[in-house]
Amino acid sequence: METVAEVLQDTADKMNNTVKVLKNNFNGLRTGKASPALVDSLMVTYYGAPSRLRDVANISTPEPRLITISPFDPTVLPEIEKAILAANLGVTPQNDGRLIRVAIPELSEERRKEIVKVAKRLSEEARVAVRNVRRDANDNVKKMQKDSKITEDERDHGLTDVQKATDSHIATIDTELKNKETEVMSV
Repeated sequence: METVAEVLQDTADKMNNTVKVLKNNFNGLRTGKASPALVDSLMVTYYGAPSRLRDVANISTPEPRLITISPFDPTVLPEIEKAILAANLGVTPQNDGRLIRVAIPELSEERRKEIVKVAKRLSEEARVAVRNVRRDANDNVKKMQKDSKITEDERDHGLTDVQKATDSHIATIDTELKNKETEVMSV
């Protein structure tokens, strides 16, 4: 890193990636509505190699509470069933020999609260990741000042900008969590 601007750009990129991963993880949480994101990243053994489900099958939601999985190769149907059961999603796949139907049942109040707890844990992990990025960025900025590459004023401005980026991303994480909680708890 040569300049404070490069450190800030790198910091923003890493924090954005953290938020992106959190959103992706939230998409995998079951909310009572059928969503392809619930199963599309499950790993399936396909000819001895682990593959994502979305790479070996078409996944669709023809109805609000139904996911259909149509594999490109019907011989992989048992493996897809095993992957769905092993993922412990609280759903049971139904195999008719050509495609798999996954009915999404109503969530009980207790299950909704468990999902909210998982969402809170995921968001806290994301906050910790953002804070770790902030710490690394602050260390880089302080090191540049110590090595006389930047002035004290530039260091202070850089540290302030890093903190602003951190606050912004943590606020985004909190908003995503609040939205997910609302989505999960609505009947």
